[in-house]
Amino acid sequence: MLNQSISHDTWLHRVPASFKLLALALCGTALALVQDWRWLAAGFALASVTYASMGKLAWQQARHLRPIAWVAVMIAAFHAWQGTPELGVASALRLMTGLLLASLLTLSTRFDDLLDVLEKVLRPLGCVGVPTARLALALALVLRFVAVFHQRWQRLDDAHRARTGRPGGLRLIAPLTIRALQTAEHVADALAARLDR
Repeated sequence: MLNQSISHDTWLHRVPASFKLLALALCGTALALVQDWRWLAAGFALASVTYASMGKLAWQQARHLRPIAWVAVMIAAFHAWQGTPELGVASALRLMTGLLLASLLTLSTRFDDLLDVLEKVLRPLGCVGVPTARLALALALVLRFVAVFHQRWQRLDDAHRARTGRPGGLRLIAPLTIRALQTAEHVADALAARLDR
């Protein structure tokens, strides 16, 4: 359940997890600071090419990004209606580029590697009494569960669409919340069993 990385080895799998996390942080900062939509479009193109370079299996995962793509389109359309089309395009590109970069990290990084890097980064906080191992585990779980819950939402939406012919929308919040709580309980039981060994 937590392993959302693709199974076959790609060039990005061979890049150290620490470098990928640093690159994601720097790219995320750049996305927030850059205002010109042309530079953001170049960043989106580069992220898309990187995504495609990971092969067919990675590209198949892109279908899970379609709902966010529709949100980006709606954001751009809203800003165009407000008379600020460039701001809308920039916002949509920022959203999609950030999502592609985060997905690249998830697809190409093992959970254990991610956890190791987070523990090393947070280790200095241990000097002031922060339980860094638990904090690193919590952060790693959040990163992994974003992809898990997005896939759950997609499956629920597909099932609702098959039954009614319409997208689920906000009707899916209740069943998704129930499944999220069930998943959290299973993970908590698994962690408790592992820690008791």
